[in-house]
Amino acid sequence: MPDRAGNAGWHTPQPGAYFLGIDTGGTFTDAVLLDARRVVVAAAKSLTTRFDLGLGIAASLAQLPAPLLDRVSLVSLSTTLTTNSVVEGRGAPVCALLAGYDDGQLEASKLVALLGADAVVQLAGGHDAMGNPTHDLDEAAARVAILAQAPRVSAFAISATFSVRNPAHEIQLRAWVRELTQRPVSCGHELSSSLGAPRRAMTAALNARMIPYVHTLIESVQATLAARGIDAPLMVVRGDGSVVNAASALQQPVTTVLSGPAASVIGACALSGRRRALVADMGGTTTDIAVVRDGQPALASDGALIGDWRPMVEAVKVLAIGLGGDSEVRYGGAQGIRIGPRRVIPLSLLVHEHPALIEVLRRQGHEAPHAAQARFALRWQADDVALARLAADERTAWERLGAGPIDMERAGRDERALARCLARLERKGLAIFSGMTPTDAAHVLGLSSHWSREAAELGAIVWARQMRHLYGVGRWALGDAVAPSEQIMATVIESIRVKLIEAGLNDADRLQNRQADAIARLIGDLAAPQPGGAAAFELRFAQDLPLVAVGAPAASYYPAVARALGLELVLPAHGDVANAVGAALGQVVQRVHMTVSQAGRGVYRVFAPEGPEQFNELAQALARCGELATMAAHRLAREAGAAQVQVECTQRDNRVSDDIDGDVFFEATVTATARGVPRTRIVATA
Repeated sequence: MPDRAGNAGWHTPQPGAYFLGIDTGGTFTDAVLLDARRVVVAAAKSLTTRFDLGLGIAASLAQLPAPLLDRVSLVSLSTTLTTNSVVEGRGAPVCALLAGYDDGQLEASKLVALLGADAVVQLAGGHDAMGNPTHDLDEAAARVAILAQAPRVSAFAISATFSVRNPAHEIQLRAWVRELTQRPVSCGHELSSSLGAPRRAMTAALNARMIPYVHTLIESVQATLAARGIDAPLMVVRGDGSVVNAASALQQPVTTVLSGPAASVIGACALSGRRRALVADMGGTTTDIAVVRDGQPALASDGALIGDWRPMVEAVKVLAIGLGGDSEVRYGGAQGIRIGPRRVIPLSLLVHEHPALIEVLRRQGHEAPHAAQARFALRWQADDVALARLAADERTAWERLGAGPIDMERAGRDERALARCLARLERKGLAIFSGMTPTDAAHVLGLSSHWSREAAELGAIVWARQMRHLYGVGRWALGDAVAPSEQIMATVIESIRVKLIEAGLNDADRLQNRQADAIARLIGDLAAPQPGGAAAFELRFAQDLPLVAVGAPAASYYPAVARALGLELVLPAHGDVANAVGAALGQVVQRVHMTVSQAGRGVYRVFAPEGPEQFNELAQALARCGELATMAAHRLAREAGAAQVQVECTQRDNRVSDDIDGDVFFEATVTATARGVPRTRIVATA
């Protein structure tokens, strides 16, 4: 029977045991305890401490009842840090080794834009569609590239043409990397079974860029749990809503790229009791939107759209956009005001943590407008490889940041070289700036009260003067903080409204990026309740689907959004920790896709993980394909932490029938899906 969250297959839980869910987001780290009935019994929220993630995790756990923590049988972790890094274009430095790629494929992969030209190495090698080598792998060039790149990168990404048909060259390149360096490796054939070399290379590169982030997060969680004496298994939520153990997550961190959004959808359904809904989760950096039917979100057949990227990973069909409470509010050209996708530190939070800076904002409120006002640089996160690559002046700037935030206006006036170095540190993801955000506007308007309202008001005044005098935007009265904050709120609400409709287009597979914004705005205008009626026609958006809004800022924005679209709004209890709730409800699910193709008349090839196998009978090839896929899925599920595993196989054929040729077989894809509940710790109860 399904449990309250619609997760079929849960075993009878151990009485007296508890499930601990943790979500590490861009702004907050949440923790919840669920009892054996999957009911929330305690919840906590603390600021995420990016420079030392363990501090934020420990702060949240300290707020939970200690006696119940002693009876935790399973810990599950979700995170939006990987999602945020993709949306913001951040990541650890990596090198991509590409075997058999021509210049056109390289351009299509967008790897140069992602990594830089000096971090992409093209090598002779690769295979054709039947798994036959097209060129020998260039060992000498590969070894030279690996040794040259190793001191400059945190990980290697490897992709070879048609590696899903024969992974031999990727496997060999991985062996050379491991022989010559201590760096982790990401191989394209292990992340996706789909054809499309450019996107597979991009997926491998995104995976490699996230390895240090996920490694740091998991280490922080494990250390914090150990300090609390919690020795339960640790599971990590993947982008499809399933969970894997920590070791599996470290091997394929890109599969966690929508971990937080997937967990929030599961948590939102469980907390709201709604099995059909439009779910929106607004955090500090992103807003994630999904359509849920029968208690489960659909999976994206072509990969989920995350900012400007669509990696080849199985994930919930979600639209993830760079719009959150901490998104930067800035000049947007013809749009006037633009929000996101860059995340900054809200001024209200900055002064909450560094009270002395209020005097700087007070002074700047009376000075001539300058683009660097209200802009402070802070340390954000450390990456050993990135720090080792800093120039001497950048290292000095990094050390200066260790003493606290630096006023960018003063640095630009008195220490121009320092200001330039701080800007480079920010672009490298090592530092972060402060700025005006929707969170600050919410503080000014009394919709939020977590941090310093005075700092938010001063920031709004400074920001309004910048917009008006530097960019010609706005006609707010001098010294007025309320009117510009109302405009920011209106812009956020309109942006969410448009993105909800874009999510509907995405759900219907009608999302064309170049047209989506204009079409969504038109649909939103037509779907808005019309006073007095008498419209030429009426359009209903998301008819019979309630809007379930979760996330810390949801209550500030979504009532107005729901009114603008004529939707029923559900703000469930504990919705601000929905990600952590969803994390605690996941199952282990592993899918293996394997292909059989007709290589010639009466010749069939099974593209197995270790290389192609050839058969003269189609039935034998299909049977072998099903056997291999089942074995692989079962093994992966056990390795991922499943206690008991059940495997189901499905088959999708590509064949045609006509009067001349009869029944002609081209290809078949066999999918083995293994499911199981996570292994748990036996808890001693009185």
